[in-house]
Amino acid sequence: MPRSAPPSDDPVIEVRDLRMTYGTTEVLTGVDLTVDAGEVVCLLGPNGAGKTTTIEILEGFRLPSAGEVRVLGEDPAHAGDAWRARVGVVLQSWRDHARWTPRRLLDQLGGYYAAYGTPERPRPYAVDWLLEVVGMAEFADRKIGTLSGGQRRRLDVAVGIIGRPELLFLDEPTAGFDPQARRDFHDLVHRLSDLEGTSILLTTHDLDEAEKLADRILILADGRIVADGSPDALARQVAGTSEVRWACGRERYVHGTDDVVAFVRGLFEQHGDELTDLEVRHASLEDTYLAMVQRSETGAPAAPALVEVTR
Repeated sequence: MPRSAPPSDDPVIEVRDLRMTYGTTEVLTGVDLTVDAGEVVCLLGPNGAGKTTTIEILEGFRLPSAGEVRVLGEDPAHAGDAWRARVGVVLQSWRDHARWTPRRLLDQLGGYYAAYGTPERPRPYAVDWLLEVVGMAEFADRKIGTLSGGQRRRLDVAVGIIGRPELLFLDEPTAGFDPQARRDFHDLVHRLSDLEGTSILLTTHDLDEAEKLADRILILADGRIVADGSPDALARQVAGTSEVRWACGRERYVHGTDDVVAFVRGLFEQHGDELTDLEVRHASLEDTYLAMVQRSETGAPAAPALVEVTR
């Protein structure tokens, strides 16, 4: 895979006071968010929170009621084909072209992107390479209608990235994947972000997946972003302290601390080789997510959102 030019300092997504109303129902009540170049951001939220509406507005498939939206420097609602060629979308399912083969479909779709390639970012990806990367090489010439659900999902991913996008939207990307396919997909996401500089905004209900993939987590609840930060930073907002468990021989101890490194260093200075076990427990992303959503739903004051990202 050829390396791309270094990511730009300009955000690839900028959203300010985004609002969406259906009839008398306010779905989005003032969403603010930013995604930087090369960043992997996961949008979490309960059903009905407005995740799909937000993503569809960013993709240019839905007009907002109010607010400012800039994606790759343009308003998605009025952007043209050249902008569209820079964006990849992996929908929850692709069910067309049952009589085609994956190779033929990708060849056909890839042809649309060739005119929008640049010396720094040639388009599209080579079909054989892409089929290999998504684990579909051995099924490349089978009719799509005969593929299993997992194989179709791998093809969905290939369809979404065939144009070598600068920005990729992933909607529940690993639904239907077996554990090996999920691991392969996670490797692909890291490859796209690290080597290609591709910016990725994904939605998932798999919190373990979100924690593994995301540089930053956004939690959408009650029509707005209620939390923004790295998984570790958000956990510190909710938990405040971490739990350290250790043992000296048969004696076991537990202590809460907000400075794990200093506390553990003190344990080694005090006990040294007498330590027979040591474990540090942080609040999980699931703990954090549920606490943030509950705060929003009950109207309890939430801690200030963090924008602390470590790449």
